Amino acid sequence: MEAWQKALLAWYRQNARPLPWRKEKDPYRILVSEVLLQQTRVAQAIPYYHRFLARFPTLKALREASLEEVLRVWQGAGYYRRAERLHRLSREVEALPPSFAALQELPGLGPYTAAAVASVAFGERVAAVDGNVRRVLSRLFALENPSPRELFSLAQGLLPEGEDPGEWNQALMELGAVVCLPRKPLCPACPLAAFCRGREAWARYPRPRRREAPEEGLAALVLLGRRGVYLERLAGRFRGLYGVPLFPEGELEARAQAFGVAPRYLAEVRHALTHRRLRVRVYGAPWDGEGEDPQAKPLPKLMEKILGEALPLLAHAGVVPLPHAEPHGIKPR
Repeated sequence: MEAWQKALLAWYRQNARPLPWRKEKDPYRILVSEVLLQQTRVAQAIPYYHRFLARFPTLKALREASLEEVLRVWQGAGYYRRAERLHRLSREVEALPPSFAALQELPGLGPYTAAAVASVAFGERVAAVDGNVRRVLSRLFALENPSPRELFSLAQGLLPEGEDPGEWNQALMELGAVVCLPRKPLCPACPLAAFCRGREAWARYPRPRRREAPEEGLAALVLLGRRGVYLERLAGRFRGLYGVPLFPEGELEARAQAFGVAPRYLAEVRHALTHRRLRVRVYGAPWDGEGEDPQAKPLPKLMEKILGEALPLLAHAGVVPLPHAEPHGIKPR
């Protein structure tokens, strides 16, 4: 084992954050943590990790639940397709297979997630390369734009003999998460500073990818009935979740006529997705229907924002009694 590898492991064993999944060897629990961390920051992921496992402590418990229940427990964590894929996976296997190759065949498991589970839970010698590892290795070896294949090959060759591959993978990830940061790396505190070829020009490694996310304009129609809000099952990105009607701005008149309402403009909500930004003009109206309790259904974060803006404004206008301005914990943003 080379000196820099010894330095990294020594640093990790001394400084690793005490995360709830850190010493976990149960492959299912490791999988849940990795899926959560795909699009959620660590501090935000921890309460959802505990909540999800409290309700679905095993793969069997997840398998026996309905998708709607799974999405409701996941609510707030965002990127709901992760939960949908976890649920689908639970219905395809009795137990998680103990190999990197087999794990990659499961729905929703890419090379990184499969490698993380295989190395941490089963001790397989396979490199787990996420964004943190990409940044650490690119700077350490001064690589401007390594391809995923090149980076995996490099990382695989760096797995130290005689050491736990799961611990090694986590050490690299931890360094990238807390020291080798994207914009302001803490180079003086880095255990690999003396070995780092890219230290003096860290911003070049890896070369930044700058892509402006396009903005999409939409309209939302909040209809208040006798017992609650009109909700419908959503499609596309929010498949399996519920929300108010969301559609291109030019369709507002036709949608309003279909419901027999005359909506008024309430507010504008902005929401960022992975590859695009949404600008939603929110309209509302009283509606001659029953409606539902929004808290009883799994809602995406976008819908929580929309209802949080719309309901108090409708209450202020006298559309609903004031006590219902913040129903069931949905508050203004």
